[in-house]
Amino acid sequence: MTEAIANLPPDLSEKLDRYEALLRKWQGAINLVAPSTLAELRRRHFEDSLQLVPLIPAGARTLVDLGSGAGFPGLVLAIATGLETHLVESDQRKAEFLRAVSRETRVPVTVHARRIEQVPPFPADVVTARALAALPVLLGYATRFAGPHTVALFPKGRAAEAELTTVDLTALPASPKMTIDLHPSRTDPDAVLIRIEGFARG
Repeated sequence: MTEAIANLPPDLSEKLDRYEALLRKWQGAINLVAPSTLAELRRRHFEDSLQLVPLIPAGARTLVDLGSGAGFPGLVLAIATGLETHLVESDQRKAEFLRAVSRETRVPVTVHARRIEQVPPFPADVVTARALAALPVLLGYATRFAGPHTVALFPKGRAAEAELTTVDLTALPASPKMTIDLHPSRTDPDAVLIRIEGFARG
């Protein structure tokens, strides 16, 4: 168990324990996470998600997680913050897993079991996605849920900075007021956390 996980409040730690137990149970039938990460499940997935909490703006109330998969980071953030959370996952089996975790942990979330472009747009305070798509595609999806003060949080792997240097930011489907900040990952020295503001259209 990592130090960050060990120092969590007991109620939060208990909910994450239930989450982990369900994930391991369902993993045999559904490929929720890469099998190679199971030995370090807490660090690679739970702690990796929890490190986004300090990047969420004060006063945020709603969060949309795109391509939620096994619930990282969106469902973990719902458990940790109590934000009104919407999880978008088109795979019906994974969507049912997300609902099962929500029931077991007694953390209410809304699961949209459909493709991102099929979810009616609405403004959220925070948009997250992990291991879903390249940055221009992510922003195209995120703008569907963006208001003037929406913040996007995208954990990215070791190719993140190279991706940023090769992307024409002026061509992205977003506002010219957009700002991008990079934060080091605590769980992977080669990864970064991308925080984007001012990306709403118009």
